[in-house]
Formats: sequence, C-alpha cells, structure tokens
Amino acid sequence: MPRRGAYTGDFPGPRPPRDAETERVGVRQVCVKDGLGRPRTVSLIPSEFRCSKLAAELADEWVELSAAANHGPSSAAHYRQAIAEFCRHVDTTVPRCETASLGVTQPDLHYALTEWIRLLPSGHTPGSRMPGLLAGKLRILVGRRIEHPHRPVAGQLPGWVEGALGLRRGQTDELDEFTRADKKKIVQAAWADCLAIEKRIRTGWGLAAQGRDPAEAGWEEPANLLWAIAHEARTFTEIGHHLPKWSAMAPSLRSLLSEDTPPRSGKRMLMRYLVNQLFLHNRDLQPYRVLLMAATGRTSEEVAALDEDDIEFGPNSVMIDFSKGRAQAQMRQAFSAEPAPPTAFLHPRRPKLDASEITRRLLELNRPLARRAGISPVPLFLRASLPWPSVTASPMDRTTTFSEWLQDHGVSVEGPPDIRRLRKSGKVEKAITFKGRVSDIADDHSVETFRGHYAHGTTLRVISGNVITRAQHRWFMQALEGPVMLTEDAEQSLKEPGSAAALGLTEEDVERLRSGQLDMGVSSCKDPFASPYGQPGQLCPVAPTRCLECRNAFVLPSNLPQLLLFAAHLEQLQLRLAPQHFHALWGQSRVNIDDAIKARTDAEIAQARQQIADDGLTLQLPLATHVEFDA
Repeated sequence: MPRRGAYTGDFPGPRPPRDAETERVGVRQVCVKDGLGRPRTVSLIPSEFRCSKLAAELADEWVELSAAANHGPSSAAHYRQAIAEFCRHVDTTVPRCETASLGVTQPDLHYALTEWIRLLPSGHTPGSRMPGLLAGKLRILVGRRIEHPHRPVAGQLPGWVEGALGLRRGQTDELDEFTRADKKKIVQAAWADCLAIEKRIRTGWGLAAQGRDPAEAGWEEPANLLWAIAHEARTFTEIGHHLPKWSAMAPSLRSLLSEDTPPRSGKRMLMRYLVNQLFLHNRDLQPYRVLLMAATGRTSEEVAALDEDDIEFGPNSVMIDFSKGRAQAQMRQAFSAEPAPPTAFLHPRRPKLDASEITRRLLELNRPLARRAGISPVPLFLRASLPWPSVTASPMDRTTTFSEWLQDHGVSVEGPPDIRRLRKSGKVEKAITFKGRVSDIADDHSVETFRGHYAHGTTLRVISGNVITRAQHRWFMQALEGPVMLTEDAEQSLKEPGSAAALGLTEEDVERLRSGQLDMGVSSCKDPFASPYGQPGQLCPVAPTRCLECRNAFVLPSNLPQLLLFAAHLEQLQLRLAPQHFHALWGQSRVNIDDAIKARTDAEIAQARQQIADDGLTLQLPLATHVEFDA
C-alpha cells in the first residue's frame, strides 16, 4: 500500500526548462488556487541556503508533487516551510553542508534529519500539531524521491521513511459554538447591516438615474458623477482632472465625507465613496457571509466560492452545489424557501434565515458589477475595487475580518470572535434535532472528521445524553414495567371475547395460563421464550427471580402463596445486604411484590398463608439462586 501523500502515478520525464531569470536565481514556484479560485504562487529559492543542492532536490519534488496532487495554498506553504526549516538546520549543524545531497552518504543527512525532528517541538507551543505536520511533509518528499528509479537516496533515509515518524501528531483546541444569545445578536446585526447596504445602493442608483453628463450639467453635483460612473461615460482619470483640490471642492461634494478627511487623499476617498453608492465593497460582504453560513450550516470557504451556476431556484426551494477545497468534495443540498408574501401584506414579518432569499439578494446586487467587468457566471461574493482609471471587480478577500465587523457594529460575544464558530453552532443545532445520531449529524463529511472536530463541548454532551437516555429508556421499558396483576374476576373475564386480545394474549395463551402450563413460580409468563433479559428463542434465564420486573409476567390469584414466600426471602435478604446493594439489585422487585400483595384482600392473604402451612409449600427457586440467598 503506498504511503499517505506519496505520488503513485507515472513519474514525469525531463523537467521543463525554466526561463533564464528563474534558472539564474534558482526559483522553484508552485501555482495553486485558493478557496475562491484565485491564483496564488508559493516560491522557494534554493540559493538562499548554503545546502542549495539539497534544497533544490527537495524543492523539485515539492513542485512535481504539488502539480500532480493539486495542492491548495495551505498545503503548499507547509511543504515550503518544512524544506526551509530543515535546510536552515542543515546549514547550521552539518559540516561541509555545501555538498549535502540526498544521493550521497557524506555528510550524514540521516543524523541531521533525526536531530531536526527531535528539536522541532521546542520551536512551537506544547501540544502543537505543526511539528508532526512538517516532519510528515518532509518524509513525503523524501519517500517520493526514493520511489523514482533515477533519483537515488543514499544512507539510512529509506529506513527512516519506512519506519516511525518520531513525533506525535499533537492536539488542537477545538472552538466551541456561539451561545444562542450571541448567535441571535450576530444574525440580527447582519440583517440590519444588509438592509442598510441595500438601501444605500438603491438610493445611489436612484440618484444616478437623476443625473446627467457632468461635462454638460456640471462636475459639482454628486448625481452627475454617479451617472458618469454608472454609465461608464467618464473614466476616473477624467473625473479627477475636472475636480479641484479637496480644500477647494464644492460643499455639495465635501459634505459627502467626514470633516476630518485628509486633504491629500480627499479626492480619492470621494471617488471610493461614489463607487460604494453603486456597488458592494469588501466590508459589505461580511453580513451576507454571516447570514448564508447561518442559513446553510456550511463553512466560510464553501459559501464564499458560490456563483450563479451553483444555484438552482425552485418554486419553494433552492438547490445549492457546495465545493469544499480542503476535502476536494462537492455536495448538493436543498433548502426550503419562504413563500412570497401577498401584495397587500401591510406588516411583513422579520427577515428569516432563508438561503433562497439571501442568494437572490446577493445575485441582484452583484449583477451590475459582474456585467461591467465581464464576469460570468456571477459570483455571489464580488466587490468593487478602484484602480485607475476604472472600476474593476474581484472576489472577497481577507482585508476585513469578522472580528472587525463585529466591533464596528457593537456586537460583543463570549469567547473568540471566530466566524468558524457559526459552523459549530449549526452542528450543535443539528445534533439536538437529530437526537445525537452521529450518522445523521455528520452528513457533509466523514464520521471520523466529525468525531475529531465536532464531538466535543455541547455536541458531545447532547450525544452522550441521548445515548444514556435511550439506554435507560430501553431498560425501563424492558424491566421496570412490571407484571400484569389479575384478580379472580379479571381471570374469569379472560373467557369473554376481546378481553384476551386487549392483553396481547390468544385463546391458546389463556388456556395455558389457566392450566398452569406457563407457571414460572412466583408468576406466570405469556411467552418464556421472548424474555427481555435473554436472546430471542432462548428460555428466560432469570426466571423466577426477575419475573416481578418483567412485562411478560401475569400474576394470577393462584400465585399468591409463592409471592408471600418470595417476599419473606427478600425481607431476609434485606437484612443481610447493604442498603445500597439491596436497592440496586432488588429494590424494584420489592416495590412490585408489595403492590401485588396489597392488591389482594386480607381474606385472600390469610387463606394463602394457611395453604402454605397445610401443604408445606416452599419457594421454588433454581439452585443457582440459592448461592446468593444463602451467602
């Protein structure tokens, strides 16, 4: 079986030639795409290390592996970090490191490698997973080179690759979910922000519709400038050329910004303000990300990567195709939609977490910008940027964090302000809804991933609580329902049609009960081979000691002498056992047998005691039970 992460396909032929500049500095580059599909480049320069030959060998394996395995930015950066840290260790600890190579035995890289692994944890926090991760990445690169028939690896490194890594994986502190009160505050703030954003953009387009060409109607009216930007009639270079300095700008334009606007950047800030009246900027996308995560229960990267082709609207639902870059997985999920309110609905309800409504709003807001930039299909999360001379569109980036958005809107939460906790909140809610069934909760990833990342905190308490409750309920239903006690009149009424069926008995069962064929000692049993204490088809293994706790038992008037004898045995047993021990083993039987005796009249009890004395009756118990009673 190939090692995890090893390249198992055909090895490439000669490496592609590099351009002169790349070959001169020896740059190794890996081109990857992030969760939003944007290209990213991760580079490493072997010549920066004294052991440049070793660094180049490892970097070449990294470049080829990343191209074959389609790594993401995080994985590519970890490989680069592992190579860089190991090469720095070789530079400082290995003599004649300039000649170090995986294909030679001198200098000894096996000793340098084991020392590097031994020292790795000292550079990270206790329990960190990073040391084991970096060592594992380096082992994958060395193992890949071993598998290549024309790239020799000398010394003891092949043995290290096949053996133990030498480091534990470490542990992580998993995030807990938001409290219900905190999540409610976050969602309310997001809805309020979204409504304000949409009102601002509606006002901006309405004002642009009232404007005219500023070359004819004047450059001092905001409506004219908005008209020029909306219709792409004037470039920002031209608009900026016609606008005076901030200090000499007309009051109609200066009033759009705050009084403490820096004079040197006032003109550019005015341009940015005008663009924000027509299109979404990066901070505007935060509340929509919050609402869509809360409505779908998906991760931030999954909702931020959505575009128009991933969404299919139905009459009362929406179908969304999610892509998780880290797991390289895709999943289609349907969400019900709120029916459209009637036109005469005077008091609309408060906004709800409706995935269909949220995605419709985002698409409508981003269509003008996507059309202007020539982007198709329309991304849900698109922002306007302002390079000269025109407006361009780009995906949401990380310049505005979730914690900054919370702070700007005056929302304080318990614990770290991490947006991933919204995902955890969805998992907890699902755990409560599905009563702790892991197979239903872990629906968008493997059960192993759920146990490693979500089965803690409130989720773990919900799951364990439901498991305990179900187990208790099962035993209560099986053992604590107790027997059915029949009086003389009730026993005679079994002959009437329908009476036996009400107790789950057939006419044959009634006849066997009356004839004593189902007598188990202290009670009768409607089916000794369907005991809740044994396997199906097995004769009850605990009769008659547990008959008084079994739902299959029927206590007939003829069982009263044995009941009195069994009660006397329990009284003696109670004197010989500790109260806690007796209550745990025989407490329920004692309660049930007392109730069965109290249901009889004094005359019946006296007659049963006389029968015991006259006939010399004794308690009929299996031999094995006498060990406990007589011990």
